[in-house]
Amino acid sequence: MIRRIPLGRVATYGDVAGRAGLPGRARLVGKVLGMSPDVSSLPWHRVVGAGGVLSVGRYSAHAGQTQRMRLEREGVRFTRGGRVDLARHRWGPASARGTRAASRAARA
Repeated sequence: MIRRIPLGRVATYGDVAGRAGLPGRARLVGKVLGMSPDVSSLPWHRVVGAGGVLSVGRYSAHAGQTQRMRLEREGVRFTRGGRVDLARHRWGPASARGTRAASRAARA
């Protein structure tokens, strides 16, 4: 799913989990991404925390700076608070996020 995030777009960890059929498993996405030996070939910088937070910045200032720099090169804009402008750059329609959960709710 991470490889599918287009240039200039971002997805939250929760978005990736939902698209992978694992709604509610955002932390699992972060853990798998962090453990991936092939992370250099993944556009990891396009995955952000809820609300557009650069999550990697919590663990390493250098990684957070790298993530921001890569996103800015792709044309991603940030709010004054340093978050990704999700209204402008979030990947895909809201209905595509967490589709399993949405379909379960519709059946209920």
